[in-house]
Amino acid sequence: MESFHSRFRDECLNREQLWTLTEARVVIEDFRQDYNAERPHSSLGYLSPQRFATKQPLPIPSSRPDRQAGPSLRLELPTTTEVSTITEAKD
Repeated sequence: MESFHSRFRDECLNREQLWTLTEARVVIEDFRQDYNAERPHSSLGYLSPQRFATKQPLPIPSSRPDRQAGPSLRLELPTTTEVSTITEAKD
């Protein structure tokens, strides 16, 4: 995040003299579009996000009927009658 703020300051805010809020919004939106779509990122192998997205295969959902979901990790909570039974048994 600090890297982004540093680049944003150096490549956008320090290069422009912004006199109005509308002007600031336009300049910042242009920078955002360039940064998020066209600018190469080291974390993406120095590809732009658009180029990186086109090179990534889309995940194919499993359509095999023999594959079923695994067991649920939800805890089964006792019903109110089970709770009252447990409480009565302790007394």
